[in-house]
Amino acid sequence: MARKQTYRSKYISQQVDAGNTPETYVRKERIPLDPAIQLPYVEGKALLIDKPLHWTSFDMVRKMRNLLQIKKIGHAGTLDPLATGLLIVCTGKFTKKINEYMAQEKEYTGHITLGAVTPTYDLESEPEQIKDYAYLTPELIHAATIPFTGIIDQFPPIYSAIKKEGVALYELARRGVEVELAARKINIYHFEITNISLPVLTFKVVCSTGTYIRSLANDFGAALGCGGYLSSLRRTRIGAFEVSAAFSIEEFESNLK
Repeated sequence: MARKQTYRSKYISQQVDAGNTPETYVRKERIPLDPAIQLPYVEGKALLIDKPLHWTSFDMVRKMRNLLQIKKIGHAGTLDPLATGLLIVCTGKFTKKINEYMAQEKEYTGHITLGAVTPTYDLESEPEQIKDYAYLTPELIHAATIPFTGIIDQFPPIYSAIKKEGVALYELARRGVEVELAARKINIYHFEITNISLPVLTFKVVCSTGTYIRSLANDFGAALGCGGYLSSLRRTRIGAFEVSAAFSIEEFESNLK
């Protein structure tokens, strides 16, 4: 059976087909890590990483596993490939804290583009159902955030990693299988539109675990009557951990030397 194509390999193939030259990772010969450097990671650390665009959360864990040459490692909360920002990566005994970190509130900033929708609620699929948005005013837009604050029911995107009878929803969606989704209770502590430059809105959200910002963008666009999709997303905080304290993967690798 052929190996399942990863998101990054698919992205690189799409870039090549489009005539672009994507940045590719060149595998280097592995040099054994100094045991004195490796030991603290074996024992356990919580590492703050600034995930780049087009990397999956698993890509980051796999990269760091190879850099640190350890087996016990995992992340505390998935970021979609088209999102950037804070990813907590735990090693050693700190992997026991993953659920604790995942349960903490999250803060995001990003953009919602109005006047269309996409099947994935973001730019992994093409905009469709184009509608006029010229009637929107700042007052109407800001007022529309009010029903989206507090404890609300939210339907997850059909294109998500949530599993139905052991199969990820996105796999079922790609096969054309219809799945009945159940709404989930989430808590949006703060939802603010920080800039309006139609058709693009800039926002800031503070929310509970389990919140899908893609669904929020889709639902907000529907409430405005013109549709909308998530066009960029950055996670800026998890609990007390800020992305300003995070390392890029390049900085992390450099610090190991």
